[in-house]
Amino acid sequence: MAGIYVHIPFCRKKCSYCDFHFSTTFSGYRGRMINMITKEITTRRNEFSGESIETIYFGGGTPSLLTIQELELILQAIYSSYEVTNDAELTLEANPEDISPDSLKVWRKVGVNRLSIGIQSFREQDLEWMNRSHNAEQSKQAVEWAQKAGFTNITIDLIYGLPNLSIADWENHLQMVFDLSIDHISAYCLTIEEGTALNNWVKKGKIHPAGEEIQSIQFDRMIELMGQNGYEQYEISNFARDQKYSKHNSAYWTGRSYLGFGPSAHSFDGISRRWNISNNAQYMQGLETETNYCETEKLSHQDRWNELIMTGLRTKFGVYLQSLYSLFPPDEEFLETLNFWKEKGMLTIQNERILLTPQGKILADRIASELFKTN
Repeated sequence: MAGIYVHIPFCRKKCSYCDFHFSTTFSGYRGRMINMITKEITTRRNEFSGESIETIYFGGGTPSLLTIQELELILQAIYSSYEVTNDAELTLEANPEDISPDSLKVWRKVGVNRLSIGIQSFREQDLEWMNRSHNAEQSKQAVEWAQKAGFTNITIDLIYGLPNLSIADWENHLQMVFDLSIDHISAYCLTIEEGTALNNWVKKGKIHPAGEEIQSIQFDRMIELMGQNGYEQYEISNFARDQKYSKHNSAYWTGRSYLGFGPSAHSFDGISRRWNISNNAQYMQGLETETNYCETEKLSHQDRWNELIMTGLRTKFGVYLQSLYSLFPPDEEFLETLNFWKEKGMLTIQNERILLTPQGKILADRIASELFKTN
């Protein structure tokens, strides 16, 4: 089984913290871009031949800006080029301002069965400095409309560790999740990326970032409250009720294959990684002239080992020792490091899998780095 990711590089506005690939000035080439994405899908139809597609994910950018005709064109190309299972998870990332009873009806009609709503914050002042296009009331309304329209698989994104976000404010955000009865949440700590407006404001002293201590407290409080309200932390930043995990993202974390279409999209076949150029004009030109628009890297055994450690440790599924040992036999240094963190109570070995304990999740990146192969 494999997955498909489609990157839609369109956004209404540039959020102050975002460093993803997108454009806010796309009206002049919008149709051309959609045509090139569909061309890429059809020209790569022989990749993963014999494998079924069980997840399709529209990310970006802002996929909810697509018209019904554009969405149908891309989906038609996928379904005509690949074998898609009848029960495939089809996720659309949507911003609250794009969600209405009419848009929801259209999305359900074309087969979208999972919505990922980019709320980020339920607090007005956060949304303003983030330069988001929606307000706090739209955040709540979007979820309620989606539920009323019959969507039973909804996830939202939230960000903690924001400037001037108190612990009480963060608890209020989480309470809103519980009050709205949202089954899945992805919560990420704010990172200040180079080249963003936020980074510039921080350098100039216009915004003061939250300290590591308050970020850590908010993370711990989230885990506590989520557990009390029936949510399982199945990945460091992802929580679900009733096992409503993201099938698509879980495939990434467990090292399964996926195809990525659109500018900046990545693909992985178990051996090699491929990524499309992060430039809209060059991406379209490459497809039109049938010249190169991507790069490919064959992963070494060391790369695969480190990726299995890095992604697997973040999840409830853990890292299978058999998968690691198929790449390298266990050496003394690895076993000593494993035993060190085990004695510290930070990880356990269960059913031949390395699993982090609740305490270990706080140190996930450090533990992973010490288990990496470096030479």
